[in-house]
Amino acid sequence: MTEKIVVLEISGLEALHLAGIVGQFRDVVTDTRRGDDPAVARLLPDAYPDDDEATQEFRRLTGDDLLTRRVADAETVLRTLGMDGGDPATDGDPDATLTVALGEEEALSWMRTLSAVRLVMATRLGIQNDDDHQPEDPRFGIYDWIGYRLDGLVTALDRR
Repeated sequence: MTEKIVVLEISGLEALHLAGIVGQFRDVVTDTRRGDDPAVARLLPDAYPDDDEATQEFRRLTGDDLLTRRVADAETVLRTLGMDGGDPATDGDPDATLTVALGEEEALSWMRTLSAVRLVMATRLGIQNDDDHQPEDPRFGIYDWIGYRLDGLVTALDRR
């Protein structure tokens, strides 16, 4: 058993929403029709920014492995939330408080997943810079909440 280095407290409602978002993210990444999806493309590095042909070849050679790792990371988040197809850790009670203890690898999976979810959301929302933020649009609230959780996780890991 690995040492648990981060402990998160999250409400049952947050856990249910996070599990839904991460599940949707996993579906986007595993969709076999994703070829031209700009959100999925944003998850893959632009290894040669000045050479589109070389970047496409790099993505062809590495893309499946990178996306497979993203799916594994998403499944780690769902498993640690207790929402990987089994009974939810909160028993579906949105008012319950869920305590999630993460080992180092699990915490890194959470960081990569939350970052990737934000990248997908930014692409879908058309966010290119801070000026593109629209506070009246509730989707930006979810985007900000994912960022809040990511920032808390990074801060907790930095304290180690």
